[in-house]
Amino acid sequence: MEELTPAEIVRELDRYIVGQAEAKRAVAVAMRNRWRRQRLPSELREEVVPKNIIMIGPTGVGKTEIARRLARLANSPFLKIEASKFTEVGYVGRDVDSIIRDLTEIAKNMVRQENTQEVREQAAVQAEERLLDLLLPTPPHLTRDSEKGEDLDDLGQQHYFQTREKFRSYLREGKLQDREVELEVAERGMPLIEILPGSGMEEMDIQIKDMLGGLFPQRKKRRRVKVPEALKLLTEQEAQKLIDMDKVIQEAIARVEQTGIVFLDELDKVAGREGGHGPDVSREGVQRDLLPIIEGSTVSTKYGAVRTDHILFIAAGAFHVSKPSDLIPELQGRFPIRVELDSLSKEDFVRILTEPQNALIKQYTALLATEGIEIQFTPDAIDEIAALAALVNERTENIGARRLHTVLEKLLEEISFRGPELRGQQVAIDSAYVRSRLQNLAQDQDLSRYIL
Repeated sequence: MEELTPAEIVRELDRYIVGQAEAKRAVAVAMRNRWRRQRLPSELREEVVPKNIIMIGPTGVGKTEIARRLARLANSPFLKIEASKFTEVGYVGRDVDSIIRDLTEIAKNMVRQENTQEVREQAAVQAEERLLDLLLPTPPHLTRDSEKGEDLDDLGQQHYFQTREKFRSYLREGKLQDREVELEVAERGMPLIEILPGSGMEEMDIQIKDMLGGLFPQRKKRRRVKVPEALKLLTEQEAQKLIDMDKVIQEAIARVEQTGIVFLDELDKVAGREGGHGPDVSREGVQRDLLPIIEGSTVSTKYGAVRTDHILFIAAGAFHVSKPSDLIPELQGRFPIRVELDSLSKEDFVRILTEPQNALIKQYTALLATEGIEIQFTPDAIDEIAALAALVNERTENIGARRLHTVLEKLLEEISFRGPELRGQQVAIDSAYVRSRLQNLAQDQDLSRYIL
């Protein structure tokens, strides 16, 4: 990521997301500014805060996908959360500190996975030795490292090691796939205690579980499993022994603080409306609770304190009823960059169906190819699908590119259902086929509301 310029970041995003150039430029600059900040003197580096972004646009135009692809590109801990899930402190519901706790957990799993991959080769070697011990128990008073082997004569030692190597070759050739072994695995226990959610209760729940978990050792049980599963379980066990969890947690917290990205969806749902009566525990109160985290504070997690000063927050919302200026002024000030995403047209739908690396046409073609069915979409068929999706979006609720999923599922329903019967056949889908399957549904507004 460090070597990517903003233009290169935009080009990478273009591989998966059609259009929305302004939003792509904004997130590309935000990510490049992180790279620049790391090269500042330490006293100035702490003063530079991320310029958080609000994406404004209807559903299904690519807001979440831009943020998710950006995080994957930067290898950053990423959390998508809906602002409407939270309630004001003091009421039953999730508190906003859980955002940082969840992000830290994601970062820990990410770092642990990376470390596991680094030691995978060494863990596999050790797991193979342990599995051979189970398949061919070591004779008494003889270990693999023994040089003397006083209780076995030379011929006995030679026979044992020859047999062991034969088992090793059988294992690598897959000749022991159906053999079963018994090994010890950790038992997955149920939670010891559950606390009803409320103000501060989530953190107390974590602390009590950790405290009680430390009092009782982890229970283990013996299982009989086949050799392939045993090798997988033993490799995981050996990898965990080779990983330093203290370093993993330290690295995870550093990643959250320096490169974490939080995608705060449905921000418009917590924008306050003037003239309301009575408490509105999921609107302005939530904004006030979000403010310290976005401004920069320290959140206590089960892995230690996490500072939020340099986490990048990308907020999003349709803002049909409310507008960004309805947010409390302090929160508005923490989102200095605002970009508006365009609604998708028929031409955009054609590009979405064909251009991206994960284009829907490519996905469905590959899925049906697993059944031995070769699907070919003609250009006029793709044009017809895009036109129908745009028409239904216009007449009913506009759900953006998600409409294409519905249209394609309905279009290919018969082929998907009869897949095993059509094995080895070629199916050409042209505009006439699309119209025969979908035209009546699209024209009947009552039907299209329910089906398309």
